[in-house]
Formats: sequence, structure tokens, C-alpha cells
Amino acid sequence: MARFIFITGGVVSSLGKGLCSAALGALLQARGFKVRLRKLDPYLNVDPGTMSPTQHGEVYVTDDGAETDLDLGHYERFTGVPGRKSDNVTTGQIYSKVIARERRGDYLGATVQVIPHVTDAIKEFVLGDIDDEDFIVCEIGGTVGDIEGLPFLEAIRQLGNELGRERALFIHLTLLPYIKTAGELKTKPTQHSVKELQSVGIRPEVLVCRTEQPIDEGERRKIALFCNLRPEAVIQALDVDSIYAVPRAYHEEGLDTEVCRHFGLDVKEPDLTVWDGVVERVRQPDGEVTIGVVGKYTSLIDSYKSLAEALTHGGIANNVKVKINWLDSEIFEEDGAIQHLEDVHGILVPGGFGERGSEGKIKAAGFARERQVPYFGICFGMQMAVIEAARSLAGFPGAGSSEFGTPKDPIVGLLTEWTRGNRVERRDNDSELGGTMRLGAYSCILRDGSRVLDIYGEREITERHRHRYEVNINYREALERSGLTFSGLSPDGELPEIVELADHPWFIGVQFHPELKSKPFDPHPLFTAFIKAAVEQSRLM
Repeated sequence: MARFIFITGGVVSSLGKGLCSAALGALLQARGFKVRLRKLDPYLNVDPGTMSPTQHGEVYVTDDGAETDLDLGHYERFTGVPGRKSDNVTTGQIYSKVIARERRGDYLGATVQVIPHVTDAIKEFVLGDIDDEDFIVCEIGGTVGDIEGLPFLEAIRQLGNELGRERALFIHLTLLPYIKTAGELKTKPTQHSVKELQSVGIRPEVLVCRTEQPIDEGERRKIALFCNLRPEAVIQALDVDSIYAVPRAYHEEGLDTEVCRHFGLDVKEPDLTVWDGVVERVRQPDGEVTIGVVGKYTSLIDSYKSLAEALTHGGIANNVKVKINWLDSEIFEEDGAIQHLEDVHGILVPGGFGERGSEGKIKAAGFARERQVPYFGICFGMQMAVIEAARSLAGFPGAGSSEFGTPKDPIVGLLTEWTRGNRVERRDNDSELGGTMRLGAYSCILRDGSRVLDIYGEREITERHRHRYEVNINYREALERSGLTFSGLSPDGELPEIVELADHPWFIGVQFHPELKSKPFDPHPLFTAFIKAAVEQSRLM
């Protein structure tokens, strides 16, 4: 019988509920439990797929094709448990479901209300699609007091009563601000946050306090007294130098111990050897490489959260520190700006949408090709590399993408039909933007003798996609004559998945998003190989 842990947040956003949930999941795993992590998002969008990355951060894609919150990436990286569509729900999805039921007459003429109909739909989500997990960790997005989050808080309050104390636990994450001029931590914001939570009927049994300074015993007792907790249930969460040090830090503060105590579980101490090894490699690298990431959403680094972590994982695999130079692709459309790439050991052009900055990405790919600098193009980054090769090597000066208009040679075009399992998916220019891309895990067949076959070590791979445009297979022959090898194709041979340059130290473009499957304890092979090539490049400079 699954136990449920509900994690809420207060005072301010971005305190790290996602990391707290992921780290707790990892700790419970290390104690021998099977876990699943879920995110309840209060915003009205159906999913984050149509949100600007500079507002919401990256869109994380699951194997089954869900566009989800970036916190699901944290969950996977810390636990290795693949996320599913059923692990992220939004207010938009809940209300869409309720309204659809009302239109069908499922409510038998009843007046449809937030309570019980909306809250029942939320509870269905929380309790649904569960296998044999021991723990379901549910993070509630936003902060206590947000009007959008009230139905979710009411739903988990009801679940707390229905499941009982033996199957439900409430954890509240809050902030203890340090006032430098006064030289002390302030507990009042936390007290007010807990009071706000209690006003909707939820009493947190564990309080996780983010803080820059250690909490002394007097302050701990004061917080416990005012928040109706045992002092041991007030967990200090100091800043750490690596997110992968969070599981160890939380364990030493007693978070997982309190969870086990609440549920009356007498189990072994967690084995954190893997996490200690990861942190040791992060803290004590043998060297450093610099990777230039040429993107269009660099004003908010969370736009590339999984990418940044995957590069770190590649560094862990090679025992080096990866320094990332975030470069706005638009600057490369100016004369002389290419000098920003002179000192990097590798160039990565990530995914993206729209024409803005595309010519800068093409120039970055050209620089990498001409200067023999390791190049890694992901999704849009692969498409721009193919356009650059078509213009510079294959004799198509008018090469471009139909995403931006009507080029003379549409090297990249709208993907209108593809196969998913036994079903043919079709789209056109009039299709809705949300959820209409090629999404989720698809197979790819690697070419014999290719670099990527050596990297993966197996001929058929599966990777996650999120794109609406595709390299035009009709230009394959001309491009391959120019030296650009199509080294990975869809099983039917119709969709280009991977390209590479044979006469280059390391030049690979992929249509999928390998960063979504990389983990600190299991770095993705492409990122491992890319950072290895960057290490070799650093020795030549």
C-alpha cells in the first residue's frame, strides 16, 4: 500500500521544492523503497509546451510524449525512475477534464463546483496510475497563499484525512531570511507561512528551512514551538556547492529519518556511496574544459536546465569540471562576434524555435567545422549545422528552413507525417501549437562504421524528441557527397536522426534531446564522448 508525501512551499518561490522532492526520493530509494514522484502545477496552461522558456524554464519531455515541468527532470536525474504523463498535472488539465465530463452529462445534472468536482479530479490524479510503489512524493507548485493553488491544497487536505496519518505526510519548505545588518535569522516569515497553511486545514509534520546560515538550537526550538512541531522535525537546508550534495545534506539533517519515524518504519540506513562518489568527482576534478553554448534563451539558464546538468555529467564521466559560456546566438550575427568562440574547447548549439538568432547558430556551426572544434548540435542545433553544410559544402547557397519562410532550398521542413507505434501521426501548418510536435521516445537505427555507433555500442537506440521541423531526406545524397554523413535514421529510413562529419575531430548533430536521459550516476554516452573530445581539444590549445 503506497504512502503519500505532500511537499508544499511558502514565503517565496524558487526555494527548491523540486530538488527537495528529488533528494527525498533518492534517500528513500537508498533505504530500499520504490518511489514515484509527481508534480501538481497550479497554472492554467494545459502544459508548459507553449510557454516561453525565459518565463517558465525548459520543457521536460517524457518517454510517453508528455511536455512537463522541469522538476520532472530533477526527479529522473536523482532517482532514475522514468517520468510519465501521469506524473505532472496542471489546473488547465484538471478543468479541461471536469468541463468535458460536464458536457457529457457525467455529473447527472449536478451543479459543477470546485468542491467536490475539481478537488475529486485532483485526487484521482494523485491516486491514479500507481503500480507497486512504496512512496508517492507529490510536489505542489507555487507557494501557499497563491489563489491558483487553493484547489490543490484543499484536495491534499482531503486526502490527508482519507488516507490517515499512517499513509500521508505533509512537508513544508520555507525560507529563513538572514538579515545581515542585524546579524540574525528571521523566523517570522516561516511562522506566517505555516499559519497560512494551517488556515486551509493542513498541519505540516516536517518543516524544511532554506537558510544561508546555520540554525542554532534556540531558533530551532522557537520555530518548533510556534509551528506546533517537534524540534527534530525542523530540518535545516543550507546552501551546498553542488545539487548532488543535497541527498547527503538532507540525510545528515535527518529528513529521511523523520519521514521513516512518521510512518513507523524501522529500516536500514541509506547507502549513499553513489552520491558521495558523484560529489567527490564534482569537487575534485582533474582538469577543466570550457564549452560555448550558443542559444537564444540564455537570459534564463533554467531554459537549458537538463542540458547544463548533462554537460556536468559528461564532466563527471571524464573527471573534469565543465565551465559553460552561455552565449546569445544573436551576437554572432554581428561582425567580429565570432571571437567569443576562440577560447572554447567545444561548441554546443541546443534546441529552440523561431528565426531569431538562427543565422548566429549557423555561423557557430561553421566556425566549429572550419576550425576543427568539437561540435554538438541538438535538435535545432542539428538543423542549423545541416543548413550550414548545405550552403558551404554542398552547393546550396539558398538553403534554409521553411520554419522561417520559403527558402530556395528547404533543407529543413515541416514534419507532416510520422509513425508512432501502430499509428500514423499527421500535422499541418494549421495545427494547434500545443502538444502537436513529434514528442516522446522514438527508435533510431545507427549506421555501421559511424562514430555514433562506436559511442552508443548498439545499433538501435531510443531517444526523446520534441520538434515540429525535420531535415529533408531528399537532400541526403547531395549532403553525403559533400562529407556530411546521415549516421542515424528512423527505422523506416525516412527521418534523419543523426548527422556527423567524418573528417572532423568530433562533429555530431542529433534531432532528439539526449540531455533528457542523462543522470549523474549514468551520464549520457553522447555527452561523455563530447566532453572527452573537448578534453582532447584543450590539450591542443
